[in-house]
Amino acid sequence: MTKTQAVSFSRTGGPEVFDYVEIDLPPPSTGEVQIRQAAVGLNFIDVYFRNGTYKTPHLPFVTGKEGAGTVTSVGPGVLDFKVGDRVAYAGADGAYSAERNIETRHLVLVPDGIELETAAAMMLKGMTAEYLLNRTFKVGPQTVLLFHAAAGGVGLIAGQWAKALGATVIGTAGSEDKIGLALARGYDHVINYKSEDFVGRVREITGGKGVDVVYDSIGRDTFPQSLDCLKPRGLFASFGQSSGPIENFTLAALAQKGSLFATRPTLFTYIAARQELIDSAKALFDIVQSNKVRININQTYPLREVGQAHADLETRKTTGTTLLIP
Repeated sequence: MTKTQAVSFSRTGGPEVFDYVEIDLPPPSTGEVQIRQAAVGLNFIDVYFRNGTYKTPHLPFVTGKEGAGTVTSVGPGVLDFKVGDRVAYAGADGAYSAERNIETRHLVLVPDGIELETAAAMMLKGMTAEYLLNRTFKVGPQTVLLFHAAAGGVGLIAGQWAKALGATVIGTAGSEDKIGLALARGYDHVINYKSEDFVGRVREITGGKGVDVVYDSIGRDTFPQSLDCLKPRGLFASFGQSSGPIENFTLAALAQKGSLFATRPTLFTYIAARQELIDSAKALFDIVQSNKVRININQTYPLREVGQAHADLETRKTTGTTLLIP
């Protein structure tokens, strides 16, 4: 048994509930490896667990879903990973730690041309962009799409990826700086949702037709307006709720607004099968190595300052990707 540093919470609430603690780290069990983490990704799902929107399996709880590091020991029965391997993951709770044990079913090998910090910054957000653009709705040269939070971590990856697929890419953002950032990362048009009517602007940009698909991670603040941006039989893909959950959603609204489709996808469903995880990660690694998508690490915080990182994320002070460094 060794010791390592981690961030946990024993009650839900604001960023102040975090404790930076020393925890016991046993040897890896059957099917697990132990990794020394180079970096941990910060994601809005971490906020949802911390504030109680999503229920934790137990308390105290070490949150965090994404990281990358080096394998330092291997548990019984592990054949596909060895000490020294560079690995990354998305979807395994417990990322807010300097070292950790993790089941190998969550891991992928990081290609030599990608830094571990970059891998930690892009696994959850990048594979989210992958499934949204390739599988939730098959984006191609004929696609016109709207992506909310264009200057966020997923948004900046998705804008570049959608442009590489040939789509017309419309985004929303909340400041001139964020608009400029998104325009530099693949977006053809970016609407300031604070000062403009984004529904009216989308209609104007599309000549009144609307878009094929809206990708919405904001939730309450952009609903039901997102539905009004869609062309008949368009798809509303709600994959987050940073402003709060959508309320008063009725199926009849989909009929009234043009026989629309709606889905509430999650990354963890799309990578639940081992081969789907491998394929999604490979697609992400390939497009990053092609330089068609650049990963923006715009903020880093020491792991012990995770409370400040959460506060900045929730108040929309961050752009692109944020890393926590153990």
